[in-house]
Amino acid sequence: MTLLDVRGLTVRTDEGRTLVDDLSFTVGGGERLGLIGESGSGKSLTTLAVLGLLPAGMTATGSVELAGTQIVGAPEKRLTAVRGRDAAVVFQEPLTALDPLMRVGRQIAGPLGRRTGLRGAALRAAVVEALEQVRLPEPARVARAFPHEISGGQRQRVALAMALACAPALLIADEPTTALDVSVQAEILALLDTLVREREMAVLFVSHDLAVVAQVTDRALVLKDGRAVEEGPVLDVVGAPRAAYTRSLVAGARTLQAALDLRSSR
Repeated sequence: MTLLDVRGLTVRTDEGRTLVDDLSFTVGGGERLGLIGESGSGKSLTTLAVLGLLPAGMTATGSVELAGTQIVGAPEKRLTAVRGRDAAVVFQEPLTALDPLMRVGRQIAGPLGRRTGLRGAALRAAVVEALEQVRLPEPARVARAFPHEISGGQRQRVALAMALACAPALLIADEPTTALDVSVQAEILALLDTLVREREMAVLFVSHDLAVVAQVTDRALVLKDGRAVEEGPVLDVVGAPRAAYTRSLVAGARTLQAALDLRSSR
């Protein structure tokens, strides 16, 4: 079953500059698709368009159908109903995604209460359970904390808990581990993999890191200057790329990894 169907998606600025150009792809139920590309390739704009979250000064055309709902041109009320229920997003830097003036528990409780109708003690218990599910130690304490009072890795787990609390069919992860150190990144990716498998969710995973995409996705779509240049099973795209641009990304990643391996062996 197709969960997300994107056809001819084009994103332009009010000045007429094209940032995403005639992009088409699908994500099936339970499937994991990776969007690969350098900064400025249109990856993040694509995910924002999928949720109807493009910033002011940008307009989307084409078709984005999410769980049977047309996103392009939809009124805000309809988009609000889709977000959280059908799709949720985890952004790159949770410190900016989270409200710095609101305790963690309240930030999870807001959308969770609206979706489930829970109130009072039942809602507070559900918030703690959501934090437990992302393997946060002392979840009750974390729920009482402000975002600046917990670590970067804990903030990203909180962001993941917020995204998963309403059991969306599609999780959009936009560079969710880029701001974390290597060891914490590995923990978050392993946690994400486990939770997605347990819940049989679909994933749209955005990253410039080919190794990460190969680790967590089934299929890859490579973007350059807002256009698709290659698509296929992720191991084929990374292991035997057809497009020159993809080959340059793979070569760069291999060169970097070789340098890191050499340094670590000294």
